[in-house]
Amino acid sequence: MATFDEREKGFEKKFEKDQELQFKAQARRNRLLGQWAAELMGLKGEAADAYAKDVVKADFEKPGEDDVFDKIMADLKAKSVAQSEHQVRRKMDELLGVAKHQLMTEVKK
Repeated sequence: MATFDEREKGFEKKFEKDQELQFKAQARRNRLLGQWAAELMGLKGEAADAYAKDVVKADFEKPGEDDVFDKIMADLKAKSVAQSEHQVRRKMDELLGVAKHQLMTEVKK
């Protein structure tokens, strides 16, 4: 019975670690997305950094990633930057992969 309990604890620990990694990857993706959108809108330096932080904060407004998507789309539209919903979603997916890769390489160091 002890083996079963140890296995269960192992699975719980792995699940916890996976959830933490997913959270960090999404936060990093949102920062990268904010930097990408800031560049499209012509923001530079501190303004671009502040905007990227605002995008990260937007993710805490409601569950899921729609709050981030909605913010990016609204801000791009307000600045007359032409990006379709598909382009932004594709960029979000692309940057999630980049963020995961960055986190995995940081962990290995």
